Amino acid sequence: MVSIKTFRDLALSFEGTEELPHFEKTSFRIRNKIFATLSAKEAKAVLKLPLIDQSVFCAFDRTVIYPVPGGWGKKGYTCFELKKIRKQMLFDALHSAWLELAPQKIQKKEE
Repeated sequence: MVSIKTFRDLALSFEGTEELPHFEKTSFRIRNKIFATLSAKEAKAVLKLPLIDQSVFCAFDRTVIYPVPGGWGKKGYTCFELKKIRKQMLFDALHSAWLELAPQKIQKKEE
């Protein structure tokens, strides 16, 4: 299980990440582009993954990690049930989502 605090700490661990409100959720952004949202009330996160990474993560267990229903899921938006996921897997997914949107200049600092 991943707590809300742990999710927040993991998301903010990536260079240049900002935490901002996004409707009734919290968003995590790099250069004003959202790579993850958090619904604390539902203990659920949505990450914007490359489609290939989405398929790999969803293969783990579709009751824990699954595409957002409808068109958003077809664009890589993926739900993560925080009460059912391991910290390392979530970190790997967050890193993938961050890499999808982070500029090369910032990515090189992370290496």
